[in-house]
Amino acid sequence: MSHTAHIRSHRKPRRSSSKLALRAGVAGGVLSTIAVAGSAGPANAEPVTETIEMPALTIDSPELADAVALSAEATQQAALALDLRTQENAAAVKAAKAAKKAKAEAERKAEAERKAEEAQEAEETARAAAEERSSRSSERTTLSAPSQGVSNASGSAATVVAFLKAQLGDAYVMGATGPNSWDCSSLVQAAFRQVGIDLPRVSQDQSVAGTQVSLGNLQVGDILYWGGAGSAYHTGVYIGDGKYLDAANPGKGVVIQELSGYPASGAVRVL
Repeated sequence: MSHTAHIRSHRKPRRSSSKLALRAGVAGGVLSTIAVAGSAGPANAEPVTETIEMPALTIDSPELADAVALSAEATQQAALALDLRTQENAAAVKAAKAAKKAKAEAERKAEAERKAEEAQEAEETARAAAEERSSRSSERTTLSAPSQGVSNASGSAATVVAFLKAQLGDAYVMGATGPNSWDCSSLVQAAFRQVGIDLPRVSQDQSVAGTQVSLGNLQVGDILYWGGAGSAYHTGVYIGDGKYLDAANPGKGVVIQELSGYPASGAVRVL
């Protein structure tokens, strides 16, 4: 017989499925064999062998079963908490989207209301302007035809002044000839047309269109001019009480002014 140890395999029947076998030592239920050789015996002595089987550990104890159950319950609770958190996050995202949509809708509605108010204000302004133009048109229509049977200058002058005053507030636009904007000479020309007098179109020619009169001897209806006779750059009409009416400039439009504030260069009388 050789001097090597003999290891026998021992297999035990499988335990029931309800038990979990835990073995200490070599995995799979391998037995540990310890060979003990007599060191003091004869050289040809038979070797002595001893086989020791390691005990199997099971989880049949209530404490270990409870621990496994608690671990499973904790895992389940963690899964439920994660699912709840996922639902809460989804709800928060949905609420944020809804709030953003509601804000956008509120802003759109506010903008629509603002535009509607602006449109209404613009409409009311346009209506008021139309009514004012209609009123002026009616007044001008009354004055449009030359006065019939006027035999004295005072009657014609009153007609001229009435027409001029009806244009107060109109705009000054170079080259314009009415009915809502004028330059200085077109306004004077239109006023005297009301009494059948056809004046030249420009200031230079209007300044020599009638009889020259001194500024100390002015009458209502006299044409005032600024600049030299025949080279005037501006005209207006004297309306009495030291005042005149003219299409002054783009900043003032058609206004009544004090002659003392801007003395004329000369005057002509055509009535």
